[in-house]
Amino acid sequence: MTPEIRKQLEAFGTELTPDMMGGTQGIYRALQPGIPAGARVTRDHQYGSDARNRLDIFTRDGLSGAPVLVFVHGGGFVMGDKTTEGSPFYDNIGSFAVDEGYVGVTTTYRLAPAATWPAGGEDVANAVIWLRENVAQFGGDPDRIFVMGQSAGAVHVADCVARFSPQIAGALMCSGIYDVAAAEPNQFQKSYYGEDPAGWAQASTVAGLLTSKIPLFFSVCEFDPVPFQQQAASLAARYAITNKAFPRLHWLGGHNHLSPVLEIGTPDSDLEHHIMNFIATV
Repeated sequence: MTPEIRKQLEAFGTELTPDMMGGTQGIYRALQPGIPAGARVTRDHQYGSDARNRLDIFTRDGLSGAPVLVFVHGGGFVMGDKTTEGSPFYDNIGSFAVDEGYVGVTTTYRLAPAATWPAGGEDVANAVIWLRENVAQFGGDPDRIFVMGQSAGAVHVADCVARFSPQIAGALMCSGIYDVAAAEPNQFQKSYYGEDPAGWAQASTVAGLLTSKIPLFFSVCEFDPVPFQQQAASLAARYAITNKAFPRLHWLGGHNHLSPVLEIGTPDSDLEHHIMNFIATV
């Protein structure tokens, strides 16, 4: 991240306002180089019965037995998609994967309020099952699938890990909510978990994450909203008590809630290096 971009992101503040979200997207939209030459992209593979159970696969000729990086988008449980016409997001993550010799996958899932908890975690689990059965034909190794989510996507990845014990090599969760019972109620969470926060405890993933045998990666951002900061701190403390070790948790200086994943694919991406190190060392 350049000092100029850091100043811009800091000026947007920590709240998820339209100005912050649009401004952050604008910064990184201008920096994205597009899908690399030689990449082969196939769209809308159906991994489940719902119309939103779709994923895109990024590969190149000659790949065989490559790690697979799956990205699950955010959007407050009620919006978002794996790609949008005229936008480089989140093709930038699939493109990064191909550049590093991985198979890239971007996926979407059912949205609230039509689909409520635990639909998101179920969809991530079903996407993994589909990929284990099919990704080899795209050059990927079914035993080296890494699933990464941001915001609501991180929540769904955490739920998948905690409840469905997927056969994956690792999980990466960026700016997520894990102790749902302790989360500050808002309209998005009520759409997904139900109107009564008293019933949210069953959706918390902390206990499952603390005891999971799947390698885990977490990140939180300097300019994340306060609830995400608190969730990361609480998870780290509880992880240390349970496992007598600090989790693989990275604090991304200068970044806001959106910027790390939007920055992927640009020359100064911070999160890229952590992803590559995690995949290389697991």
